[in-house]
Amino acid sequence: MIAPMERNSKIWSVIRVSSGNFLEMYDFMVFGYYAAAIGRAFFPSGNAFASLMLSLMTFGAGFLMRPVGALVLGAYTDKHGRRAGLLLTLSLMSVGIFTIACTPGYATIGLLAPLLVVVGRLLQGFSAGMELGGVSVYLSEIATPGHKGFYVSWQSGSQQVAVMFAASLGVALNSWLAPEKMKEWGWRVPLLLGCAIVPFLFRLRKSLAETDEFVARKRHPSSSEILRSLAQNWRIVLVGTFMVTMTTVSFYMITAYTPTFGSSELHLTSMNSLIVTLCVGASNLFWLPIMGALSDGIGRRPLLFGCTVLMLITAYPAMLWLVHEPSFGRLLAVELWFSFIYGSYNGAMVVFLTEIMPIEVRTSGFALAYSLATAIFGGFTPALSTYLIHVSGNRAIPGAWLSFAAACGLAATFFANPSSPKLVVDQPIATD
Repeated sequence: MIAPMERNSKIWSVIRVSSGNFLEMYDFMVFGYYAAAIGRAFFPSGNAFASLMLSLMTFGAGFLMRPVGALVLGAYTDKHGRRAGLLLTLSLMSVGIFTIACTPGYATIGLLAPLLVVVGRLLQGFSAGMELGGVSVYLSEIATPGHKGFYVSWQSGSQQVAVMFAASLGVALNSWLAPEKMKEWGWRVPLLLGCAIVPFLFRLRKSLAETDEFVARKRHPSSSEILRSLAQNWRIVLVGTFMVTMTTVSFYMITAYTPTFGSSELHLTSMNSLIVTLCVGASNLFWLPIMGALSDGIGRRPLLFGCTVLMLITAYPAMLWLVHEPSFGRLLAVELWFSFIYGSYNGAMVVFLTEIMPIEVRTSGFALAYSLATAIFGGFTPALSTYLIHVSGNRAIPGAWLSFAAACGLAATFFANPSSPKLVVDQPIATD
């Protein structure tokens, strides 16, 4: 039985470590929500589709840096400690959001504007490459016995708080400001607010203690040893990448892409789309810890198999039903169904990924698998969905993309057996 003082200490540790994760996801959500306005400000074109695609491609470009950040910052964290790595990522992330929030538009400084925005996104992606892995590993290492699923679920839980906060702010701004003002400068307000909370988040994260598990290790590998071990364990990283594909595609589909899809394809009001996104964030936050705790009781694999099958067989029919007669109610129903599947799957998947990674490369291996899935599949989900609809004329085609992601997750779950001799889980790192 855990003592009350120790329980309070654990709660505050969860809050402190999740704070930077909140900012990382808040930054990404805000960019996705206001992609059309950002496109007009930094990528002006006579073609509205071209401006939107340039903006969404910039949104996706940040994900291309994630694998690089996972390798560089993940190795740094596995060598120097979880706390040091998390402070570094928060610093880099802060520079990225300041760059995007404060860059003048194309009309003021010309080509320098989109260039600075792209640089800011790449820097955000570089830092985010390790952020999710660092937070997940930290939470798994401070978790009390038998509750890892519940603890680690708050990595994703903090992201949902960011989704809800960003969506609520969008609802408020759309209520207070005329559409012309939102297009002109209102979209900058959420970014500037993100800058304003950075000092508070730094103060929270600086008070983090290093995990006992990391401190207890007598030897910490060098960067070259970590990279060598990652190469030896490439099968685990590959399996993890396909497991995360289900998570990252569904998450960005139901959060970052919802406002754009609702307004551009379903012709609903921005207010309706943002309210749906707010409800999705609340639903995700509800299901994640519940299913994380459930995975502690019944195991990870039943949830992983069940959720991937559900998404595989229902995603496209649900989207067909939605686009047949678009409405606020139908969009809300479909998104909440996807949210249930996402929350149930991710509640088990994230902690499972920390468990199958070798301890020497736990952060870098987790971060690399997560970042590869996001860079190759998930991060470009808004742009790819927009493009597929444009070339096919089928507004339900994003459902097929979700089904593909589910198939990847299902196949990976089948092969992701920690006890399998094909996976190099406990192979020691060679020393020089």
